[in-house]
Parts: sequence; structure tokens; C-alpha cells
Amino acid sequence: MYVVLKRRHLLLAGALALVLAAIPIAKRVAQPAVPAGASVSEDWGLHFEKDGEPPVGNASSKELLQYGAYYLGDPSEKKIYLTFDAGYEAGYTAKILDTLKAHGAPAAFFVVGNYLETAPDLVRRMAAEGHTVGNHTYHHYDMSQIAGQAAFSQELESVETLYTQITGKPMEKVYRPPQGKYSVENLKQAQALGYHTIFWSLAYVDWLQDDQPDPDAALQKLLSRTHPGAVVLLHCTSKTNAEILDPLLTQWEQAGYTLAPLSDLYAAAPASSG
Repeated sequence: MYVVLKRRHLLLAGALALVLAAIPIAKRVAQPAVPAGASVSEDWGLHFEKDGEPPVGNASSKELLQYGAYYLGDPSEKKIYLTFDAGYEAGYTAKILDTLKAHGAPAAFFVVGNYLETAPDLVRRMAAEGHTVGNHTYHHYDMSQIAGQAAFSQELESVETLYTQITGKPMEKVYRPPQGKYSVENLKQAQALGYHTIFWSLAYVDWLQDDQPDPDAALQKLLSRTHPGAVVLLHCTSKTNAEILDPLLTQWEQAGYTLAPLSDLYAAAPASSG
């Protein structure tokens, strides 16, 4: 059953642009030449039909589940899964961690090789304070253009090794595709390594260092599109996110939402390579 993922007629171009979530990596590494046999790339995208309700993704939760992948929690539960993509350290992560600690809120940080190499103290703090540290690949390549399992595995295992060297702990088996680009083959490759692929159901354009969103507008956008079971993607490189996180968490709490660990998504249905 490898039917996935063709709802592009539901995806408005504007909505797609808001959720590509391309992290600006501090030191870009050239993408390898596309090998023969690489499967067709998909761009993760969302269409919000109504504020306050879960969006439609270009794959349904049921379709993704066969690969141990998720973009949304249970829409009947007022849980939020807060995640951050971390391509480099811009000076805001400590404040973000302070705010999470003040609220007793768990989060997940998806890190690349550059982040592990340049901000090991922050990575240790993430782990020590009970947050999930997930795999965003070593080089932040477009992984849909990597055809072989060996090359795919190397990108993830290099991050695992470095994380364990830094923290003394094994890395949680959660993976986020760089730039939201993926293929069905990638989902199978990640699953074969025991990974859950984690997309998202709420994001906004927050990663442009020289064009940060207005804090009030950003807060309103996130609150208006918050929905039960939301997997929220923010970037810890964003000054705006560091500024609005406290009122965002406060208003979620006041609305009756619980910040849940990412493991709640997949605890009942672990990935397998079968």
C-alpha cells in the first residue's frame, strides 16, 4: 500500500508558500547531484479551510500512518505539540528555553549537524530539561533527491552519533524532512531506520532573519489557526518567536490547551520496518 499523497488540488499556492519552512542554514552545503532512480519530490503543504480547525494536508493522517509519519494529533483532544527547527544558533534559543521552563511546557527541537557542532551547550540543555531533540539531517539536503538507503541513513546517523557524543544519550527517533521536501521512498527509508517522520499542521513565515514578522501580527496568526491536535512548527532562529512565546503559551493555556510531548503522537502506534 504505497498510495500517498496527491491532494494538490486542495493546496492553494499562497497556503503552500507559508509552510515550506525552509531553514536558512548558516553554512550551506551543495546538494549532491540527483541520482538516477530518485523518487519524485513532494512539498509538504496545508490548506486551512476554517480558522480554529485542522487544515487539510497533501496527505491524510491515515495515509501517513502506514509509514509511521504524522502531521496532526487527535483532533478531538486539546493538545498542542510544539516543535522548533534549529538550523543554526541566532541568539534566541536560551530565551525560548527559559520561557518553556517557566511554563513547564515540553517541546521538540529538530537539529542539523551545524547546530550540534556550534551550540552543544544548548543541545545539552534541551536534553537536560526534558525536551525532545529530533533529527533534521546533517547537511539539510533535499532528502527526496537521495535515492539509496545507505546515503539516506548516513545523513540521519551522523546526527545521531554527534548528539550522543554531546549528551551521552541516544537520540529520539523522530525526523523532520528539510524544507518539507520528501518522497514516499523517504518515508519508507525513515521507517526502516525506526524513525517517525514529523510534518506539521501549523506554521508561518518566521525564518527570514532580515524580515522578521511583526510580533502582534504573528501572535494573532498563530492563535487564529490554533486547533486541537496541532503540530506547531516554529524556528528558534526567530527573534519574533522568542518575543511572543510567553504570551502564546499563556493564551493557549487559558484556552484549555495542554502542551504535550511529541511522543504522545506515536506512543500507541510505533513505527516498524515491516
